[in-house]
Amino acid sequence: MSDFDINTALKAYLDDPQSLLTPEADACLLDCENDADAFSPGLINSVLNPIADAIGENPEAVLQAANLDSLQFLLKCAPTDLNLYDRGADCELFARCRQNSYTPAPSLGKLLDLIISGLGAEAETIHHEEQDGDSETAQHKQTLEVFAFLLQWCIACVEAKSAEKPAAPARGKGAKGKNAKKDGNWDPTAQLQTALDTMTKVMKLKLAKIFVTTSERDTFIGLFTRPVYQILESEQRVKSTAIRMHTFKVLCVAIKHHGHAYAAQTSIIQNLTYFEHLAEPMAEFLNILAEQYDYAQLAEEVMKELSSKEFSANDTRGPKSVSTFVARLSELAPRVVQRQVSYLAKLLESENYTLRCAIIEVCGNLIAMLSKAEESERSENHKGQINAFFDVLEERFLDINPYCRCRAIQVYVKLCDLETKYPKRRQKATELATQSLEDKSSNVRRNAIKLLAKLTTTHPFAVLHGGLLSHQEWESRLETCEAELSALKPPAGTPGLAERTQAEQTVDESLLDDATQSEERAPMTEEQRMAAFQKAQEEAATAEALSKLQLTKRYYIEALKFINALHEASPHIVQLLASKNKSEVVEAMDFFVVADAYHLETAKSGIRRMLRLIWTKGNSDEGKGVQTHLIECYKGLFFDAPDNFSANDAANYVARNMISLTFGATSAELTSLEQLLATMMKEKIISELVTQKLWQVYGVQKKEISKQQRRGAIIILGMLALATPDIVVKEMEICLRIGLGALGQKDLVLARYTCVALMRMTDNKPTKGTQGKPSNRLPNDHAVLIRLAALLEIQSDSRDWYGLAEQAISAIYALSKHPDVLCSEILRKKTKAVFAPKPKSKSQDAETSQIDGDGDIEMSDMQEETATPELIEPVERSGDSALALSQLLFAVGHIALKQIVHLELCEQDFKRRKAEKEKLKPASSPTKKTPGGKTPAAKKAGEKEDEQDELDLMAGTNEDDFTDAIAHIRERELLYGPQSLLSNFGPLVKEVCANNTSYPNAELQAQAALCMAKLMCVSSEYCEANLSLLITILERSPSAVTRSNLVVALGDMAVCFNHLIDENTDFLYRRLSDKSLLVKRTCLMTLTFLILAGQVKVKGQLGEMAKCVEDSDERIRDMSRMFFAELAGKDNAVYNHFVDMFSLLSADDGLEEDRFRRVIKFLASFIEKDKHAKQLVGKLAPRLQRAETERQWNDVTYALGLLPHKNEDIAKMVTEGCKVVEAAA
Repeated sequence: MSDFDINTALKAYLDDPQSLLTPEADACLLDCENDADAFSPGLINSVLNPIADAIGENPEAVLQAANLDSLQFLLKCAPTDLNLYDRGADCELFARCRQNSYTPAPSLGKLLDLIISGLGAEAETIHHEEQDGDSETAQHKQTLEVFAFLLQWCIACVEAKSAEKPAAPARGKGAKGKNAKKDGNWDPTAQLQTALDTMTKVMKLKLAKIFVTTSERDTFIGLFTRPVYQILESEQRVKSTAIRMHTFKVLCVAIKHHGHAYAAQTSIIQNLTYFEHLAEPMAEFLNILAEQYDYAQLAEEVMKELSSKEFSANDTRGPKSVSTFVARLSELAPRVVQRQVSYLAKLLESENYTLRCAIIEVCGNLIAMLSKAEESERSENHKGQINAFFDVLEERFLDINPYCRCRAIQVYVKLCDLETKYPKRRQKATELATQSLEDKSSNVRRNAIKLLAKLTTTHPFAVLHGGLLSHQEWESRLETCEAELSALKPPAGTPGLAERTQAEQTVDESLLDDATQSEERAPMTEEQRMAAFQKAQEEAATAEALSKLQLTKRYYIEALKFINALHEASPHIVQLLASKNKSEVVEAMDFFVVADAYHLETAKSGIRRMLRLIWTKGNSDEGKGVQTHLIECYKGLFFDAPDNFSANDAANYVARNMISLTFGATSAELTSLEQLLATMMKEKIISELVTQKLWQVYGVQKKEISKQQRRGAIIILGMLALATPDIVVKEMEICLRIGLGALGQKDLVLARYTCVALMRMTDNKPTKGTQGKPSNRLPNDHAVLIRLAALLEIQSDSRDWYGLAEQAISAIYALSKHPDVLCSEILRKKTKAVFAPKPKSKSQDAETSQIDGDGDIEMSDMQEETATPELIEPVERSGDSALALSQLLFAVGHIALKQIVHLELCEQDFKRRKAEKEKLKPASSPTKKTPGGKTPAAKKAGEKEDEQDELDLMAGTNEDDFTDAIAHIRERELLYGPQSLLSNFGPLVKEVCANNTSYPNAELQAQAALCMAKLMCVSSEYCEANLSLLITILERSPSAVTRSNLVVALGDMAVCFNHLIDENTDFLYRRLSDKSLLVKRTCLMTLTFLILAGQVKVKGQLGEMAKCVEDSDERIRDMSRMFFAELAGKDNAVYNHFVDMFSLLSADDGLEEDRFRRVIKFLASFIEKDKHAKQLVGKLAPRLQRAETERQWNDVTYALGLLPHKNEDIAKMVTEGCKVVEAAA
């Protein structure tokens, strides 16, 4: 028998397993020590088979020296750690084994099976002997120790083998190379489960009889627990639920029955410190130990130790692992954690934020546990504990770390799903979440929005009235309740219900005796008793009703407080829709969808603001995600009808919703809505049935409907036509009858939007080069164009006329083949109406309008009919004359602008046709074109188109010649040509603008200035001649609208005639200081465009833009900050102009010092390069010596303080300056 000693063997094993001596091993194995190539699977099997047979017959055979040494020899060839250094004294085989496991995987598996089966058989033997009552203690003790020792060693070898890379280097010859593939697929999981089961079986024996002393038992149990901890170190093994549960079982039995608790505590702490993947498994293990084995002490001790553990500042893994562990344990075993919460509370003072996050989550889990506790399980301090945990959560909303603030919010989101609602805590959470919307961390803001949405969906006010949160409805309910309360006046003298004076309110009625009676009362009769009983019943009913009403009133007040808090949060969330963080924007959208579902009044503003997000740049996945989410939100809000609706009802529902989107919308919102609906139309989200319903609403005549509804229908149809022009083309007849008929003449806004919709029938946008498409235009005698021209002859004093005229002219230029001819006729008629007003005969009027009383018109054969007389009354009064002239000048200006665009389209069309002809005849040389080769459009062309055709007929006309000809027409012909109609209006407009005393009408002056500005965009000669007059009007006009219009016009001129405007940009910058907010905003937007597009040279005036950074108006502040953020990305522009801006701002006496500093601080934030900062410091420092006032010196030193530099001379100069100033003071 072997003289095996467990302590000696264990010491040698832990030092170096290969140092264990195996002199009695099989001779074949010993021969392999110096002939490593002979160590083959066949040899290993020849050694293992007899040993397996012997142990199979009697497990005690393992104690024989030959068997034990052979097994240990084989294990030495499969090292437990491949990183052991080479001792130098090894034989050839063991030297190689230190680099790589030499035992093949199948052989190692066979060895493991042998040891497991032997240990299992020995356990069975002992179990039977225990039942029979006799046991050979010493013999069994040594057998168990040997098997346990070998099992520990073998499992270590298996784990090392499993950790090997599959592509292990082969030996060159022998069986290793053949088995390499098999090794790579080897999975010992099932064998490990069997091994762990066997360990549990052994530990369930009465080991106290076998291992008498504690040290012997601990050593033996350690042989089992050590490999278990080693298995847990492998992340791959822990992912297997079966392995994890088997390891937990071994450890639980060891702790519960064999005193392994203290050692386990140490191991758990070490595991949490070094192995992140064990955080949650260790929590699961302690929960199983507490729940199934009734041993919660270990979890408590571990938490005590962790609460006092200190982590180094550089250690991130340890605190993170501990945090995950504590949070998970509180989720699985909240009662165990609750008992140690006073220790864990210390972690709230930790500087490591992950530990604080864990305690925040613990508080949430404990609140959830206490809330679900049965009445019988609740302690006396139940409510106090919940309040204490809520207090911690509320405190952590203001934690210094954003991750902790986020975690507090996330925990609250989970608590919202509890059945117990905690209304007071919810109200506080709503207020805190509203505060968090202004947090500097986008992650906190995003989670705060999520919390507010969750609080809304789980609010506790659904018991009465269905749970909607309309402020107006709840307010009216409260008023009704208060009215009922005041109506229910209690009878006089009723104890506890009568109204009391302020002094009596605190007196308890039970303390007071009745008034002293002089004599005893007579006994009550039966009738008196009945009356008293009835009176008491009435008083009780009144008291009950009063109590119920008071509770209802309190309920209403609480609901209104919650609704008001949500109303307060909504404007902040609206602002967050403009956030750069896309996930924050998505959360904000979701909030408003939820708010709308609960009928919150503030949801409407958020849903309208969401429209702007359709312009989010879609280059990235996030950008596309925002657009997609916006479409999904709008689809859910307005386009998804309830499931129980029929197709017809659903179409009505969607059409009504779409029309409602236009009610009260601003022009910016309508533009965004247009883009959204066009996108949805392209994606075929809007059905054809819905468009039919919209046309029905627009075209209805039998029934009087709201003007808003009819307008909304055509607005939406115009938007949809942007994606599908056929929508309008097919229903042109309705447009003629309604918008361009009698209804349109009465409702100018309806006519205006009808013009917009008609424009969408064709796409005539200018494009570069020869990419334009052939345009399908209408002849001037087409019914649509006749009606459009007639709209301009409507006489109205409404300001809506200008909007109508603008769109009607635009529609003519979009649809007509020869718009210049038609518009010339329009101008002639309007000019006659203004300057030579004469009553027209019926026949003349019919020729002009050809419109009947009910607005019907024949598209094929137009018959003369009588026009309505109110449209042809001559203008007699001076006010009407001024109005008519104003409208004429507006039309002149807009026609001039549209004519420029028309010329560009002519040029584009010429290039397209030329390119097509060159493609058809690539090899032919240029020859003269014959008139017969003209297109139908060329045959009917007007004066300017004839000129184009003449150029086209010239031999070899090239694009440059044509472009020069178009430029000549624009520059010299339109405003100065002898045949040009517009040439008559240039001097007229100048006359009106220059003599504002002779023409004092404000409307006329405004339209004349606008007309002159538009004409100046046509010709540089006219622009140069009238620029000084325009600037004078810009400076002196009392009308903010006029000044705003001229600012935009100057911007357009800067694009058209840069050389003229470049020297006069100062006049533009001055408008940044205009007293009108409208003018300031317009000027800032115009300058932003011009500067960022490189249309004007930036000089020293950027300082004026910088002042807007601290303007009193929020929109101006935001626009200005956005401008500088964009400018900073253009060739260091902020750095290049920093000194000029500083000089202008410092010299401005009207700029307060605090405001100056905030502006400079903002500008300095864009100086990111150290090189730039040093250069600016070098330019600013000399100003310290030249400073004439203390304010100038302070300004320079403040700027120097913002710019990082290490110049000691400048620092010294600043210090000396301070002394000088202090001495002077």
